[in-house]
Amino acid sequence: MAERQNVSTAQRLLRDPRVLIGGAICVLLLVLALFAGWIAPLDPEDQDLGASFAAPLLWSGGDAAAADADAMDPDAPRHWLGTDNLGRDVLSRLVHGARTAVIVATVSALLAGVAGTLLGLLAGYFGGRVDALISRIVDVWMSFPPVLLAIVLVSLIGTGLTSVIAAIVIVDWTRFCRVVRAEAQAQTALDYVTSARMLGLPARRILLSEILPNVAPLLITLVTLEMGIAVVVEAMLSFVGLSVASGATTWGGMIGEGRLYINQAPWLMLLPMVAMIVSVLGLNALGDGLRRQLDPVVRR
Repeated sequence: MAERQNVSTAQRLLRDPRVLIGGAICVLLLVLALFAGWIAPLDPEDQDLGASFAAPLLWSGGDAAAADADAMDPDAPRHWLGTDNLGRDVLSRLVHGARTAVIVATVSALLAGVAGTLLGLLAGYFGGRVDALISRIVDVWMSFPPVLLAIVLVSLIGTGLTSVIAAIVIVDWTRFCRVVRAEAQAQTALDYVTSARMLGLPARRILLSEILPNVAPLLITLVTLEMGIAVVVEAMLSFVGLSVASGATTWGGMIGEGRLYINQAPWLMLLPMVAMIVSVLGLNALGDGLRRQLDPVVRR
């Protein structure tokens, strides 16, 4: 019976276009992050001032420019998505930017999820003073503008990948806490939790073995949504120069550099924006599809 239920769940997931499209985008991002060094055609920091502002091959005039370059030097590298003001290959920079985005999104979403879920379960299950204390902390924390708070935190901690992840976790754990608290309160009022209490089960076992599995479908959605938010926040921090080290490639940094040449080379700003938007939409679609198929309440 369990085997049949697993098969039916897998079939539902494979039939949901949100899961398929979002999953394909997430798998592509993961592959780019893991194998960026092999997939990128060139080193993202290699400069060729003689090839500055080369247009993408599909851009107007790109094919002609590539043909002229091939005629002059057949061994010259092809820049499929053009080059920036320093002659750096845009495709290679996009691929390596995906690695930074995936690392920040995955680690920060998981850490924020663990912290927020733990506090949310405690507040929802115990109620009373525990709930009042945690809820007040959440209310105060959420009164600060999240992006501004992240910028302040990174400014205080210092730039770097670890600092960016820490800032996102410190800002966004409240998102998990509020949602999980409400769901834990609803689950605690149900008969199965009351029965577990009457049997004398310890609170830790009830929380981890009884309530947490019923909150899991909601957590899947929250984690994927948080990953999309983390991608945007990291890009914003990169845009203002407060993200990773200056030598690392990020989509936000590419957008910040590209805006200076928007009239001369619009692809420098457009391409990383498209990459970021597609990534966020893919993560949101995957999370929504998984919740719709895994959560029995939503499916019903």
